[in-house]
Amino acid sequence: MRALGTSRAWPVEHGAVAVLHGGALVARDGSLGRRFPWASITKLLTAWATLIAVEEGATTLDDPVGADDCTLRHLLAHAGGYGFDSPGPVSAPGRSRMYSNTGYEVLAEHVAMVTGMPFETYLVEAVLAPLDMTHCRLEGSPAKGAVGTLDDLVAFARELVHPALVHEDTAALATSVAFADLSGIVPAVGRFTPCPWGLGPEIKGSKTPHWTGTLTSASTYGHFGGSGTFVWIDPQIEVACLALTDRPMPEWGMAHWPGFSDQVVAELLGTSS
Repeated sequence: MRALGTSRAWPVEHGAVAVLHGGALVARDGSLGRRFPWASITKLLTAWATLIAVEEGATTLDDPVGADDCTLRHLLAHAGGYGFDSPGPVSAPGRSRMYSNTGYEVLAEHVAMVTGMPFETYLVEAVLAPLDMTHCRLEGSPAKGAVGTLDDLVAFARELVHPALVHEDTAALATSVAFADLSGIVPAVGRFTPCPWGLGPEIKGSKTPHWTGTLTSASTYGHFGGSGTFVWIDPQIEVACLALTDRPMPEWGMAHWPGFSDQVVAELLGTSS
């Protein structure tokens, strides 16, 4: 796939990229066996593990977690009132979309409590092992500490496209907008009103500019990480695009990712020149 070759011009020492169509691997390129830090893509793993705990009956999305009537649903959607890395809430839940590492750490603590095992153990048993993500491990915060290979991320992207670990209704809920009217900031991208987010994944909606480019649909969902990583899924065309690198955002990502994503979509749809 020609579009993937353009990633070799990115200003990174090591990188790996892949594209799926209909859940099938179309192409991949780069440092395929290298383990990269996933940074905030980790939040998608944590969200999926939480949704599995909900389906198992260990908790519910509306269970209180944290303070001030905050719930799991709030925390998953970055609506819990916690700041980026604040030690506690800085606002009442449900008032704005406040992107938060702390919120996901509080979330993981709750999952550990209700399942009776350390969160990293539950993540392995609920998500990583069933998807055969053999080189992926949580080596730090459940908001940003996952490390793994491109093949690990491909396996998880397949789960996002065609979920097997959660019911299709749960996956649809996770990838639909929660607390639709909230405004907020997508780090390194900008402030948006509204700022749509699901129960884990960011949702493109009408955000402009956006890191997934201009050719992806409004229903596109995914996440990027501050270590120069991303995964997005456009359910309208069943395309997933993913990248792992070893150079932190934001100084280069928004200069390269949107155009790269547009090239991928155009080539797959047969509209590239």
